[in-house]
Amino acid sequence: MSYEEIFILGWQLNLIMFFINFTLALRTMSSKTKEQLYEENKILTELKEEFDKYYPYRKYETMATYLVPFTAFFRMGYRFLEMISFFGKNRDCTMFDYMIYKYQSDIDLAKNRLK
Repeated sequence: MSYEEIFILGWQLNLIMFFINFTLALRTMSSKTKEQLYEENKILTELKEEFDKYYPYRKYETMATYLVPFTAFFRMGYRFLEMISFFGKNRDCTMFDYMIYKYQSDIDLAKNRLK
C-alpha cells in the first residue's frame, strides 16, 4: 500500500465513524418527545457551558480529528467501548445518562488537575 492509499483508508474510516455517530444521535433523538428533548437540552447546555470553561478548544480538537487519518476512528472506537462498558454496568440507563456522566467526569478531572 502506498501512503496515499493509507491516508484514503484512514479518511474513509473517519467518515464511517462520523456516520455511525450521526446515526446514533438521530436514533437517540427520535426516541424522545419534544418536551423530553427540551428538558434534557437545558441540563446538557449547563454542563456544556461549564465544560467549555475547562476545555475551550475541544470543538476544534474534535474537528481536527476528522481531518487526520485514523484519528477519529480510534477516538470514536474508544468512546463506543466506553459507552458499552457504561451501559453494561448501569442497566436501564439512556444516552442522556451517559452524556451527563461523561461531562461530569471530564469536568471533575479538569477541576482535580487545577488543584
